[in-house]
Amino acid sequence: MSVREIRLFGDPVLKSACDLIGDPAKAAGLIQDLIDTTSLPGRAGVAANQIGVGLRAFAYNVDGEIGYLINPTILELFGEKLEIDEGCLSVPGLWHKTPRYEHARVQGQQLDGSVIEIVGSGLLAQALQHECDHLEGLLYLDRLTPEERKLAMRSLREQEWFRR
Repeated sequence: MSVREIRLFGDPVLKSACDLIGDPAKAAGLIQDLIDTTSLPGRAGVAANQIGVGLRAFAYNVDGEIGYLINPTILELFGEKLEIDEGCLSVPGLWHKTPRYEHARVQGQQLDGSVIEIVGSGLLAQALQHECDHLEGLLYLDRLTPEERKLAMRSLREQEWFRR
């Protein structure tokens, strides 16, 4: 399929909760676009609403492991909650300490309708949490402490892409 353009902060699709996908088999084109878009260097994951589609799906690419989930649900977040440097393709140029759990267990569907579970640690856990947040209409900026969020919003207003 194709690499799709990433929607940027301020686009209403990013702040809206995504709809469930009724028939996973009908999402094959979307999933391929998500995988293609995620496969570019420096991308750990892309949620459907980041490419303008308000459906519950994302692709991830962490340490050479490429995959996707349709209708994902976080089953468990465990370990310590750490402040981890995090960025987002929809908020380019910004990195901020974001509270995330060390481990995540997420369940979702594949195109054939089968249900799989992914347990991630480190960067994969962070990506799973980040992408699931997107599908709920949350950006990582929404997870920041009040002090860090204030700094982030100040930095955001200074970004060239934001001023356009």
